[in-house]
Amino acid sequence: MYSREEASKMRKEFWTTFGQYLTHYLSADGLKVHWINYKTGLKDVYFRMDVIKKESFIGIELHHRDVGIWELFYEQFLELRQYLHTTLGEEWIWDPNYLLSDTGKLIGRIYQIHHGLTLFNKNHWPEIFQFLKPRMLKLDEFWSNAKYSFDTLK
Repeated sequence: MYSREEASKMRKEFWTTFGQYLTHYLSADGLKVHWINYKTGLKDVYFRMDVIKKESFIGIELHHRDVGIWELFYEQFLELRQYLHTTLGEEWIWDPNYLLSDTGKLIGRIYQIHHGLTLFNKNHWPEIFQFLKPRMLKLDEFWSNAKYSFDTLK
C-alpha cells in the first residue's frame, strides 16, 4: 500500500510519462495538442482519461449547469453516435445520468473502460497506454469533424 505522497508521486509520474509518450502525435488537424488536458473548445464538454484503482477510463463528459443546454449537447452527441462509434471502431457506453462520486454531481458520460490494470504497477503502463492512446487519437479525429455540429450551441 502506498502513502498518500507516494501515490501522488506515482500518479504524476504516470501522467508525465504518458504525456511524453503522446507528445510526438499531432492532432487530426495537424496541430500540437496537450493530450492530457485536451481542449474541446466547448464550455463544460471535456475529454477525460483516468486510471482509478484497477480501471482505465477514457470518455466524453458533459457538465453544463443549465439542464436545457446540457440536454441539447447530449442530443447532439446522440445524433453523432453512429459517426463516433464508426470513427472509434467500437461502441462506447452512454450514461446520461452518471454520478460523480467525489462531488455527487450528475453529468452525461460517453466512455470506455478497461478493467484489471493499475497505474501503481509500472508493468501495466504499456497496456494502459495502448488502451488510452488509440482511443484518444480517434476521439480527436471524431472531434475534428464533429465539433462544427455544436457551433450553434456555443
